[in-house]
Amino acid sequence: MSQRFDFIETPLTGLIKIERKPIQDNRGFFSRFFCANEFETIGFTQPIAQMNHTFTRKKGAVRGMHFQNPPYSETKIVTCIKGKVFDVAVDIRKNSLTFLQWYAQILSADNQTSLYIPDGFAHGFQSLTENCELFYIHSSFYQPDAENALNVLDTELCIDWPLEITELSGRDSNYSMIGKDFVGIDVQ
Repeated sequence: MSQRFDFIETPLTGLIKIERKPIQDNRGFFSRFFCANEFETIGFTQPIAQMNHTFTRKKGAVRGMHFQNPPYSETKIVTCIKGKVFDVAVDIRKNSLTFLQWYAQILSADNQTSLYIPDGFAHGFQSLTENCELFYIHSSFYQPDAENALNVLDTELCIDWPLEITELSGRDSNYSMIGKDFVGIDVQ
């Protein structure tokens, strides 16, 4: 039993909702984002290679569905530290029983929830409020040559974005739709 986290399985094996358990008093709260000992219980044993911070100005904007190709695939722990987002992970693991299925979780500064996204998932989100900030913990270094993504509008995925998409980068909108030759990625 974790002291600072509740780890909750999702319908996609390995993808875990994390509920942080802050310590609160009249001054405010203390909340832990990561503890190697506690995260080892859910299989996260890699070193932390990078920590990243994103800011998304506009409500309805979408970023995603990003991943890195092996051998540079990565595990991510995603937390919203300002605003509220619809956070999405898509299973792209070759031969997975839930291949191309997606799961979404509302992450917000208020709900103290993170998403643990293991190797073999594409990730993206839609901002549900103005001025959203996300904090990411990554198990691998960013490799530009390994960068890849699924198109957020791909009808094969049928992601049910809760708002009209108000903004999408040129790069994200130009990713190809999934073809018959896409069999997923091998993960260790």
